[in-house]
Amino acid sequence: MSEENPFNHNDIDDVIHGRLRLGIMAYLSTVSPAIFGELRDKVGATDGNLSTHLRKLEEAGYVELEKLFVGRRPQTRVHLTEAGRKAWLVWLDRMQSLMKAAE
Repeated sequence: MSEENPFNHNDIDDVIHGRLRLGIMAYLSTVSPAIFGELRDKVGATDGNLSTHLRKLEEAGYVELEKLFVGRRPQTRVHLTEAGRKAWLVWLDRMQSLMKAAE
């Protein structure tokens, strides 16, 4: 974070900052793991849209997908990784700094 310019936005994590990914990270920070369908419903996404955004978060190392069977039904669980939790806390801190500077 730039102390000399509290409005500097260059260090905001663009992977998290996208609206849907922001919702995903916020939800996973409180409920991890989340079942794919539960997460889809909570963030208001379609299956395909959620999959696309989860792939981007997975490539960044922020989430891990676990595919398993419950009974005979496939289930995907989405876990927030330690790196994801750290990135989320850094993002929150940066947003709080921006809001404080704007007061």
